[in-house]
Amino acid sequence: MKEENQEKKQVKKERPPQMVLGEHNIPNAFEFMGYVRNEADKNALPLEKFQKTMRIEVVQDKDNVLEFDMIGCSSALVNAFRRILLSEVPSMAIEKVYVINNTSVVQDEVLAHRLGLIPLRADPRLFEYPPSNGRKDDEVSDQDTLRYELKVACTKNPQKSQDSQLPEEIYKNSSVYSKDIKWVPIGRQAEMFPNGAEQLGVLENDILISKMRPGHEIHVYMHAFKGISKDHAKYSPLSIATYRLLPNIELLTPVTGKKADLLKSCFSPGVIEVVERKTEEGESVREALVKSARYDYCSRNVFRYPELKDCVKLTRVPDHFIWIEASEETAAPSGLKDDSAQQRVHIAVYYEALCPDSRSFVVKQLMPTYRKLSANLDVEMVPYGKAKVR
Repeated sequence: MKEENQEKKQVKKERPPQMVLGEHNIPNAFEFMGYVRNEADKNALPLEKFQKTMRIEVVQDKDNVLEFDMIGCSSALVNAFRRILLSEVPSMAIEKVYVINNTSVVQDEVLAHRLGLIPLRADPRLFEYPPSNGRKDDEVSDQDTLRYELKVACTKNPQKSQDSQLPEEIYKNSSVYSKDIKWVPIGRQAEMFPNGAEQLGVLENDILISKMRPGHEIHVYMHAFKGISKDHAKYSPLSIATYRLLPNIELLTPVTGKKADLLKSCFSPGVIEVVERKTEEGESVREALVKSARYDYCSRNVFRYPELKDCVKLTRVPDHFIWIEASEETAAPSGLKDDSAQQRVHIAVYYEALCPDSRSFVVKQLMPTYRKLSANLDVEMVPYGKAKVR
């Protein structure tokens, strides 16, 4: 009996406290402002407590949608993480549009704005930020610039049938889509990106840019640069970045019969399931059970029914956050996704061959670091002064 009591006490200690959701309010909300569970020793340093308690668990990662849980952190840290994802993660976007000819119904300014919002497939890790000192419009670099061309003219379709009434059948190129944007290599980009048409093209091919009729033409060149959404919203790599507290649903009393179906309809699909079980008397009874509480979105519809409001207790775990992110950016190219070993950093070392400090730096710091990170580093030795490399 003593061992069972001790186990129950341990379970109670391990279970984090819950935020109770009432019918019209959260009665104990102020108790959990900034709450974070502590799974480390009492005398541990704050960083050690954070490392022991904080963890991330990936639930789903497919179709540019990532769902994961952040456990053991405060809401302030989670919100800061969200703001960083939305405003500090770089991406590639069209910045400059050079209009050669535009006789469509879309004005030049509106066309440039629309083109800037088309998501690109280019991985920003492969490019540098544009220089901040400014340069002429005709100066480009294959290290920080991507060039695209859009050239479409609408004409009549001589092969149309007499019964054709749709513009797509009567005219050629009656609609301009993002698939008509073509990548144009700059400098050595054709060698650097052999599959550049796929690797650096647009992410979605069916984004409508303009409607046209015979006599209309659009011919523009575009330059794309690397940037962050703090400077402009078009650089945001995420279309959705939301988080919410992990819900918990507890059935206080058995819910059977018609009440079970009513309870199931009060929650999102997949939260409550109705199963059949047999009682001690051998009768078949349909009973509601909690299947997966994490898919509950706090509707509180259950409080609308007097016969159910006292059967359910709704709570939230105050330091367990469910994240859902939807990215408009494509996954990294093959061989670069989640593979930091193939991202090499170039380091140029300017040294004096006869200087004891330079010798000490190379022997004691540079060489040990290079041995550990040789797969990630490209080291260039540049002798300073009259020294030469043999």
